[in-house]
Amino acid sequence: MTAATSPTHDVAAAIAQADKLLRLGRRAEATRAIASLIERAPEQAEPWLLRARINQIEGEFPAMLEAALRAVAAAPNSIVAGFVCVEAETMAGETAAARARLAALAQLHANDAMALRRAGEAYTHLGAHADADRCVQAARALRPNDVDVQFQAASCALAMGRLDEAEALLDAVIAQKPTDFDAYYNRATLRRQTPARNHIVSLEAALAAIGGDKAPPALFYALAKECEDLGEADRSFDHLERGAAARRRALAYDVEGDVVAMRQIAQHFGKAFLATGAPGFLGEAPIFVVGLPRSGTTLVDRILSRHPRVESRGELNDLALAVMRAAGRTADKSERIVATVQADMAALGESYARSVRGGGASAPLFVDKTPLNFLYLGIIARALPKARIVHLTRHPMASGYAMLKTLFRMGYPFSYAQDDIARYQIAYLGLMQHWREHLGARVLDIRYEDLVDHQERETRRLLAHCELEWDPDCLSFNEATSPSATASAAQVRRRLYRDSRDQWRGVAHHLQPLATRLQAAGVDIT
Repeated sequence: MTAATSPTHDVAAAIAQADKLLRLGRRAEATRAIASLIERAPEQAEPWLLRARINQIEGEFPAMLEAALRAVAAAPNSIVAGFVCVEAETMAGETAAARARLAALAQLHANDAMALRRAGEAYTHLGAHADADRCVQAARALRPNDVDVQFQAASCALAMGRLDEAEALLDAVIAQKPTDFDAYYNRATLRRQTPARNHIVSLEAALAAIGGDKAPPALFYALAKECEDLGEADRSFDHLERGAAARRRALAYDVEGDVVAMRQIAQHFGKAFLATGAPGFLGEAPIFVVGLPRSGTTLVDRILSRHPRVESRGELNDLALAVMRAAGRTADKSERIVATVQADMAALGESYARSVRGGGASAPLFVDKTPLNFLYLGIIARALPKARIVHLTRHPMASGYAMLKTLFRMGYPFSYAQDDIARYQIAYLGLMQHWREHLGARVLDIRYEDLVDHQERETRRLLAHCELEWDPDCLSFNEATSPSATASAAQVRRRLYRDSRDQWRGVAHHLQPLATRLQAAGVDIT
């Protein structure tokens, strides 16, 4: 029998074909092909890895984990299978198992820089920034001049608060790879640029070399940030508009889907839902800090994490994943909303708590500061009845401008066009009013502006709401040593400042589309 017609070759060809079908989005055909492959070659890892991908796409996380474990059993030393299993354990809520597997993978592949870099990425996704930093430093020792390793090392240094090191690493990345425009943007955000120390000339040279129409969003955002720091508001906004437009064009996103989803959440998670059903999970009392991105959630998180009884877990996907697991397989957001109403809230709360604690939370209380958890306040109220909820508000124009001028690493697709931002804000304001009507004092509203102007007064309100005794160290939030990997990671290392409080007013003439849409909906922007 020739190699061309051998069973091994046939299986390899079938694996390639199933993978192609999956990448083309022909899921039904891919599913049938993968089932046939597993029947023919159950001892091989690749068919099980394909099955895990199908399960992940369909939101069937326990099945994804089962398939990933079969792949690991078939190929115990496979880097690919190991990391797919880590991802599956994370999505299935088995975070402690994911961390243990990551530690084993890092040890097994201690001489493989790329495996260590990948372990660092996985640790970062779990919010384990110290472990991520350790893995990436080991990767740097093996490949000190690798630009991808240096870029990731810069991200770790930023999260850990080593800002000068992060800037030096990004300088090295840019020197070796002048087309890494994410490095330009990340570097621009690390500190306030000054007339004596900035990168505008080199950034503009890079823009001219590429041609404005072809430049990536990150280059425009870097220029916008540095020009803003130098007080050149109009010049900054011109770059921002071009960068945001480029980013928006690259997204397949319709804000109407989110607007409709928020309307449906209010419809299904109201008085009837909140007043019925068995008690939720009583074994945990997390502090949820919610609001729109760039509204001050990171600031509040840092204030709380200075308290000796509180630990920050940063921005987590754990609640969203717990909701998806509870809802089961659904076709879209609408189906998931309806299915979650019928879910076992105590089991959902316990699943969430186990996942977060498995991720390393050890203090008596932990903070989950994922801004968009405002979508789940009804679920939090039922599933975690002892949870504290803190909601950050901010002037709608300041909030909208702050989102528009941030190039987020992931998520928040509504933040790149003024009309999208306004429509999302309007829907959010409506949903938050719904929660206030039904949850009352369970939600503490804190205005970002009040926190900036009256730090101690608002901090006392915050601690009282969370049933925490007063601790003056909470006023020195900038001295917190816990990692932060949010868009505000550099800013929260500074003392409280008022620079951005009314910054939007300097570019108000550029923000008319946002203002007009908000005012038309009755939102007060005075």
